[in-house]
Amino acid sequence: MQERPIADYALLSDCQGAALVARDGSVDWLCLPRFDAPSLFARLLDRSAGHWWIRPVGVFTVRRAYVGPTMVLRTEFRTDSGTVEVTDALAAGPNEGGRVLGRVVPNVLVRVVECTRGSVRLAVEFAPRPDYGAVRPLLAPADGGLLCPFGSGSLMLSSPVRLEGRATARGQLRLDAGERVGFALQYVPVGGRRRVWSQEDIEGALGVTLDAWRSWAALNQRYEGPWQDAVHLSGRVLQALTYAPTGAIVAAPTTSLPEAVGGERNWDYRFSWVRDASFTLRALSVAACPGEAEAFFTWMARTASAEGPADGNPLQVLYGVGGERELTEHTLGHLSGWGGSRPVRIGNDAWRQRQLDIYGELLDAAYLFRGRVSRLDSHGRGFLMSLADAAAAHWREPDHSIWEVRGRPQHFVYSKLMCWVALDRAIALADELDAGGRVPAWTVARAEVRTAIEEHGWSRRAGSYSQALGSDLLDASALMLPITGFVLPDDPRARATVAAVRERLTGPRGLVHRYERVDDGLAGEEGAFVMCSFWLAHALALTGEVSQAREVFERAAACANDVGLFSEEVDPVGGQLLGNFPQALSHIGLVNAAWAIGRAQAA
Repeated sequence: MQERPIADYALLSDCQGAALVARDGSVDWLCLPRFDAPSLFARLLDRSAGHWWIRPVGVFTVRRAYVGPTMVLRTEFRTDSGTVEVTDALAAGPNEGGRVLGRVVPNVLVRVVECTRGSVRLAVEFAPRPDYGAVRPLLAPADGGLLCPFGSGSLMLSSPVRLEGRATARGQLRLDAGERVGFALQYVPVGGRRRVWSQEDIEGALGVTLDAWRSWAALNQRYEGPWQDAVHLSGRVLQALTYAPTGAIVAAPTTSLPEAVGGERNWDYRFSWVRDASFTLRALSVAACPGEAEAFFTWMARTASAEGPADGNPLQVLYGVGGERELTEHTLGHLSGWGGSRPVRIGNDAWRQRQLDIYGELLDAAYLFRGRVSRLDSHGRGFLMSLADAAAAHWREPDHSIWEVRGRPQHFVYSKLMCWVALDRAIALADELDAGGRVPAWTVARAEVRTAIEEHGWSRRAGSYSQALGSDLLDASALMLPITGFVLPDDPRARATVAAVRERLTGPRGLVHRYERVDDGLAGEEGAFVMCSFWLAHALALTGEVSQAREVFERAAACANDVGLFSEEVDPVGGQLLGNFPQALSHIGLVNAAWAIGRAQAA
């Protein structure tokens, strides 16, 4: 069982695959060549499922940070005898004039160790366990490293120190002040070219990666406003979670990190959700650049508009980063899970669910990117019109909504709201869509949705908009009513809803929970949601409560780990990070809330 805190990890990315590195120098998660590929190291989920560490022998202290405006990690280990720095990166390089990062060196994790003071003895341990730890391959010596063949490919480790062992290889080296050595681990698919890397190769790949990230940041990160450093870092995290070949953005690079320790709320987030589309485009326009926003919108529109199952539903909840539709969920019974949290899942059966909110989220994204809509072909424009038609036809039906509850479908207010958004944005886009003839029907449907929300989504008992029509339960997604423009920020009901969420859904650490606890089809509890806390800050800013918005923002921002990364949730009592990590929506929430507070302060 793995019990290392989630906050101990830092992300590496080459904008196709990802790694997580712990504070003690252990790479405990590595998925190549794609975010959703079977892991090569999975100690994150089970102590026996593979790792690669480089760290001092004996007692040491740790300090670490990303190197400037990059996703290259530098960890400083201090011992009584000396200090070493380990610099870790998944090799990447510039594409398209530096505006988009991509992989120019295939599937390589580089680790460069430099002694900056005294003398330090280091231990190296290499334990690859492909296919989520199910494979225990034999290591073969190679000139200058080790070869690790397995079913779908091989790993080539280039090492300046001799490592010995059949399934787990170990070795030691000593470095004195001024000495520097590099390691490289390359994933090679079947039939691919493998070779041992020289020290010059390793240093060159690290240099190109640093330059690529710095150039990307200099060209693209122009935000100036409150919490500028955090916004820029969140923009780089979103870039790191982007699958460069398509433009898809994964919700997180991990699977099955639990929402509650020992619980069953453990999901695979290595896919791209339509739900995130409009949130993501807003954040990318602030914290990254138009290139990423355009790539994401183009991919989402192209993937979603491809002909799918003949079930009358034009849109799926989530897709694979390559546009895959079938993402059937499986459990990995041989893994104990982080903190003993089972089951460990790969795939996500939410792709089968009906979520009516996604019509509005994609059409809102299209509205945000309306200059691109006019350039869509007739098929693409027809697809967007079909989303508005679907919202008009199906808004009265129950669904599983934004939180993907696994209980019975309900008439969630958020789903009705986003159907209203779908119709509202389609009406605004009618000229670009050449849809003038449909506007009257859309206008009637939009009015009907508004009436249903205002008459049945408002709870007099709760003094707030509620979770579902006719319900008195609160849900943080009601904060989206003013954020989407359904109600004006100074509307009394909007203010009352924001106040109710702050009073009744805020936990002991000042962080916001998704909804009041009811039977949602799953056992166990969950933590406070980082994104919902940033939603509250955003809504407070819109309603003119700027000082309160800043207070809520600061509490949420303080949940980041030492390198500025957020998970999905935070334990409301102990404060530890929970859920998949790092979580795109948490970083998106930070960016959008900071932007909203900045605008409110300037007004």
